[in-house]
Amino acid sequence: MDMIEKLVHELTEKKLTISFMESASGGGLANAVTNVEGASEVLGFSAVTYSNEFKIKMGVPQDVILKYTVYSMETAKEMARSIKEFSHSSIGVGVTGKLNRVDKYNLYGDDHVVFVAVFYQGQFYEYSYRAQKKSQKENKEDLILFIAERILELL
Repeated sequence: MDMIEKLVHELTEKKLTISFMESASGGGLANAVTNVEGASEVLGFSAVTYSNEFKIKMGVPQDVILKYTVYSMETAKEMARSIKEFSHSSIGVGVTGKLNRVDKYNLYGDDHVVFVAVFYQGQFYEYSYRAQKKSQKENKEDLILFIAERILELL
């Protein structure tokens, strides 16, 4: 059983649901989960919010983005909180950052760090991932497994 299958199995066994607000992972988490049979039991809704505009529309306070930047743990936490509340999930996950790339619209921040926040049982769990690979695809794959491992540790 791979990491994502194990995650879906654990969530199903514990009767928990999960939702993702993804930027840096580009919907990869939701995609990986929906590739597992039984995913509809644990994933009802997720969002890919590449732009600041849609993070704000999904509930991330604009003042958080303005104060801390879109590439910050504070923004990741608000993404996790917002998606959990919006979807009425047991667990909300927010992912923002850069995977070895420059964002011409948001030039600040480290171009190799992704911030991950998990909101579960009224508490935030904070993680950061440093992109090590050359390709965007490899970094996304590693990031998705990194996040799945962190969530499994919480369960």
